[in-house]
Amino acid sequence: MPPRVLILTASVGEGHDRPARWLAAQLREEKQDVEVVIEDCLPAMGRAVTLVSESAPRVVFYRLRWLWDLGFWFFTRPALTRELSQRAITRAGGPGLMRLIERHDPDVVVSVYPNVTEVLGRLRRSGRLRAPSIAAITDLAAMHYWASRGIDVHLVTHPESIAEVRTIVGSGGAVYCAHGFTDPAFRDTSSPEVARAALGLPSEGKIVLVSGGGWGVGDVPGAVEQSLTLDGVAQVVCLCGRNEELRQELAERFADEQRVRVEGFTEQMPTWLAAADVLVHSTGGLTVLEALMRGCAPISYGWGRGHVRTNNAAFKRFGLADVAGSRRELRAVLKRTLEAGRPAPNLLLLDVPSAASFVLAAAGVA
Repeated sequence: MPPRVLILTASVGEGHDRPARWLAAQLREEKQDVEVVIEDCLPAMGRAVTLVSESAPRVVFYRLRWLWDLGFWFFTRPALTRELSQRAITRAGGPGLMRLIERHDPDVVVSVYPNVTEVLGRLRRSGRLRAPSIAAITDLAAMHYWASRGIDVHLVTHPESIAEVRTIVGSGGAVYCAHGFTDPAFRDTSSPEVARAALGLPSEGKIVLVSGGGWGVGDVPGAVEQSLTLDGVAQVVCLCGRNEELRQELAERFADEQRVRVEGFTEQMPTWLAAADVLVHSTGGLTVLEALMRGCAPISYGWGRGHVRTNNAAFKRFGLADVAGSRRELRAVLKRTLEAGRPAPNLLLLDVPSAASFVLAAAGVA
């Protein structure tokens, strides 16, 4: 029987669905007869879990940012409220999640979404879930919910995350750094010159890439304005994700500025990051990792709430990315970064085992 793998995701932005798809592709490449199913698990877990995990963020990410800070603190910081919240989400979403898993009868379950990971861990510890479970962690920090006791293997994208995961799962927990949650094209070399030509960008001068993530959140207009004040910037490219309102706003605001180029959702991130000198990104996550792999200097700016605030502190602590808290500070950081020139690609992030190898091993494939 070919191995059966169930990957659980959540359609909250692009930061979970895309890693799920890349992992599925890597599994099929390493084991051609593997049966892989990707499921958005939120509908199965019920309306209450969907409200907290998807519906609420669609509002507070844009208009009530302070509420995301408050909610993140309540659900993750105090041990008592964190434990009660984790029990509540397991009680509300566990039965539906188990029915979903039983319907597919997988040899291994992989979660790329933190709330689901916590429920899987508790189901595994209680004995209700018998299939091995693997957590795919694509953030750098804020590991509660991303990591859970009961999960058999935790796979991180940053080696710096391992220590924090083990504070949650124990010092003997199986925690490894792996690749396979980003576009395989990031593993191929690409010169800035070739990338710029492919995208129709200027061959001379500095390129600033401004991204609001899959939902197009944060102070993208402010990042564009500050970039344009700097000498030597030949082009500012705005990636608006699936936020059509933001794309139209920027197109109108900068209609007379030839140095501004506005793009919607893109599948060409490996090429954009190879072409740009610096990335200004609002939501951290995998995009910062991808910039490091391409040698594009990352700056986190424009949102900085809840889990992003915690990740920003870790970016600074580990020296992985600069963080700017205001437009004035962003301009200073941009100026310094552009004057320093492009950093070398972080090839160490490529020299790690594949995530698929751990998933297939858990499924019993030798």
